[in-house]
Amino acid sequence: MNETTARVRIGDRLHAVVPGTRLSAIWEDHLPCGGHGKCGKCRVIARGALSAPSLSERQLLTADELAAGVRLACCTTVEGDCTVERIADAATDHRIMTSGAGELSAPAPAFARFGAAIDIGTTTLAAQLYDRSGRRLAEAGRMNPQAAWGADVISRIEASMRGEAAAMAASVCGAIDEMLTAMAADAGIAPADIDALVLTGNTAMLHLLTATSTEPLSHAPFAAERLFGETLSAGTIGLRAVLPEAGVYLPNCISAFVGADTVCALLAADLSASADTAMLVDIGTNGEMGLWHDGRLSVCSTAAGPAFEGVGISMGMNGAAGAVDHVTLCNGRLTAHVIGETAPRGICGSGLIDAVACLLDNETLDETGLLEDDPTPVAPPVVLTQADIRMTQLAKSAICAGIRTLLHAAGISTDVVSRLWLAGGFGSYLNLRSAGRIGLLPAELTDRITVTGNAALAGAAMLLLDCSRRTRAAALAAEAEVVDLAANPVFANAYMEGMLFD
Repeated sequence: MNETTARVRIGDRLHAVVPGTRLSAIWEDHLPCGGHGKCGKCRVIARGALSAPSLSERQLLTADELAAGVRLACCTTVEGDCTVERIADAATDHRIMTSGAGELSAPAPAFARFGAAIDIGTTTLAAQLYDRSGRRLAEAGRMNPQAAWGADVISRIEASMRGEAAAMAASVCGAIDEMLTAMAADAGIAPADIDALVLTGNTAMLHLLTATSTEPLSHAPFAAERLFGETLSAGTIGLRAVLPEAGVYLPNCISAFVGADTVCALLAADLSASADTAMLVDIGTNGEMGLWHDGRLSVCSTAAGPAFEGVGISMGMNGAAGAVDHVTLCNGRLTAHVIGETAPRGICGSGLIDAVACLLDNETLDETGLLEDDPTPVAPPVVLTQADIRMTQLAKSAICAGIRTLLHAAGISTDVVSRLWLAGGFGSYLNLRSAGRIGLLPAELTDRITVTGNAALAGAAMLLLDCSRRTRAAALAAEAEVVDLAANPVFANAYMEGMLFD
């Protein structure tokens, strides 16, 4: 170790780095905002020769926190020897939706022994293991480790373009290997017995999985390098838990921002099976939605941002122990439920939607989004701030405006929609009354909503257990008409109107 090397101790590991290196470059944890110093979620306790607190740190951390050595890993550079400790309340027991499919038949399975279906979400990964009869043997879920490069798709696209593509692909493949190994152990088989997989995800996630160039996704006209519908070998992708020759099917995407996960969800919901008008909406970091009307399928995608995963919310977090996940009013006061029946330490998406609805009901929050008391206690020490309300308005308005624009493009109103399928993990925990109250979903549709769980994973399982369905999935992708929201005046108007709480 020479004079130009600094020693950074993290736990029992000693890292030798060049002075000027950011802590985030060696800190193995998520950077939800992509390391831009905006979210304040990469908090660590750091002591030693470090850079002075940045402007972002002084804005996001209290004086007491700074005095106690709390720093943001993405803003702090190493100037000499130092130590770094993990903030003790980081949780790993995240609530991840792995259900969505009921009993499935397996008329034409893609595998000889065992097969696995995996949904690669922007925030979470969910997997299921099947035998040739269609019996589900095991399931697994975990956070997507690519969040270390940013919570949202755009941050990861940018990271890929900076030369991180191989590292990002390796990280998600490693996580998939861990899930395959865990499911195999649960089922009492060897991982090598899994001889076929279906991996679904949005277009960007499949690009990042396969280390495909994301450059075309980064700018107008937002084209995709690949729309997939391909079978590759596990070894080619970089999976190690199964045999290299195991087949991996990546379903068709529709466009740059409407991916294979939407195609799989549409397949699972089977919108086109009925003559009635129906919609499917999957709410996450992005809101993907499809409308079946008069024999035609139209789709769109709108960027809600990661607020519903807790990013950008002052005390936001994923659905893990300590997260406020539901809020009700009792005698005009907020009453919160906390995951794990433990002390509250943050609020997740479903709790955020409930809390905002309750604040509207007790008139602590007005229709413009003005909060009477800033911050407002939800379940002390958990509070909501005026900035949190503004982030919620942006996210909820994007989703509802996307729905209304899709309906407008088809020339119909919500009255014509017979059913709205609500897909995804977030939607499964959502209080529909609260969603309608704040304008996340059209209030007039809430009594026609069917919550369908992880429909993307269900559709992937269908493609795994019946190869003939792949033709139908490809046809859905080819036939879908994409409604572009980017320069759409109807969307722009609906988005501005949706910022209000009616």
